[in-house]
Amino acid sequence: MKKLSKKALKESWIRWEAGYLVDMTYQWEMAFGFCDSMIPILKDLYPNNPQEVQKGLKRHSGFYCTEPQIGSIIGGVVCGLEEERANGVEIDDDTINSIKVGLMGPLAGIGDAMVPGMLIPLLLSIAVGISRDGSIIGPLFYIIAYLGAMVPISYTLFMKGYTLGTKSIDILIGETAQKVRKAINVLGAIVVGGVGASYVSLNLNFTIGAANGSKGIVANEMVNTIFPNLVPLLVILLSWWLMSKKNISSLKMILVFLIIALAGVAIGIF
Repeated sequence: MKKLSKKALKESWIRWEAGYLVDMTYQWEMAFGFCDSMIPILKDLYPNNPQEVQKGLKRHSGFYCTEPQIGSIIGGVVCGLEEERANGVEIDDDTINSIKVGLMGPLAGIGDAMVPGMLIPLLLSIAVGISRDGSIIGPLFYIIAYLGAMVPISYTLFMKGYTLGTKSIDILIGETAQKVRKAINVLGAIVVGGVGASYVSLNLNFTIGAANGSKGIVANEMVNTIFPNLVPLLVILLSWWLMSKKNISSLKMILVFLIIALAGVAIGIF
C-alpha cells in the first residue's frame, strides 16, 4: 500500500506557500502554483511511472483560485485523494477537480473575510500607529506578526486536510461553516470600519460667510458639531460605492483621490 511520506507533504506545502502567486494569470489564476505543489506528491506516489506523473500534472493544471492561506487545506485534501487513487480506489479526474472547485469558493469566502478582510487591516493599523514617527519597527512588526500567524495556520490546515480527506468536505461547506463565514464577514466589516474611523482624516479648510470683517463659520467645525467625522465617512462610503458598484480598481481609486486632493488643495477646500 502506497503512503505519502512526511517529506513529500512538507515539500508540497512549501511549494504552495512559495509559489501560489508566482505565475498567477487572469486565465488560470493559481492553477500552475497548485500544479507545482503536486509535483512531490505525484513523484512520491509514482516513483517509476513518469506517465502517471504527467497525467497528474495535467489533471491539476485547470483553473484554480481561492484564498491561499486558509485554502491550503484543499491541497491537503487533494493529496489524500491522490494517495487513495494510487492505491486503487476508483477516483477519476472529474471527481478530484469537482472537489477542488467545490471547496475553493467557500474557503475563499472564509479566508478573504479572515485574512485580507480582518487580520491584515488590523495588523496594518497597529503597524501604522507604531511607525507614525518614522520608526522601522512598524513594518517589522507587520511582517513578523503576519508570518507568525499565517505560516503555522496554513501548514496545520494543509496537514489536517490530508488527514481528514473527503471527510473534511462536510465540515468546510456544511451549514455550520456557512454560519461561521457570515459571522467572520460581519466581524471583518467591523474591523475595517474601525480602521477607517481611526486613520482616514480629511478636514475642510474654508469658512462660510466671512465678509466685511466677519470671521464667518469654520466649515470643518460646523460639520463636526452636527456629525463628527462626517467627511471621512463620506470618503469611505464613496470608496466602497466606486469599488463595489462601479468596479473601479484600487489603483484607479488612488488616482481619483490624488486628483481630488490636488484640486481641493489648489482651490482651498482642503
